[in-house]
Amino acid sequence: MQFNISEAERNFSQLIQMTLEGKEVVITHNNQPLVRLQALTHLMSKRQLGSLQGLVKSISSDFDDSLDDFQTYIK
Repeated sequence: MQFNISEAERNFSQLIQMTLEGKEVVITHNNQPLVRLQALTHLMSKRQLGSLQGLVKSISSDFDDSLDDFQTYIK
């Protein structure tokens, strides 16, 4: 669905709702497509624990040792 800028300003919350429902919303200026609204549903999904399992191949044995140049900060 296409809406000109002034219509989009007046009905912005409705346009967002339409986008979240899966409808394509295009905002136009002088009858030329200018902006397409897109839902970012992947940002709203919950994180899944363990989804990165297996990506770390190895960890150095001194991984959690203090760094020499930070000794002045540690007291």
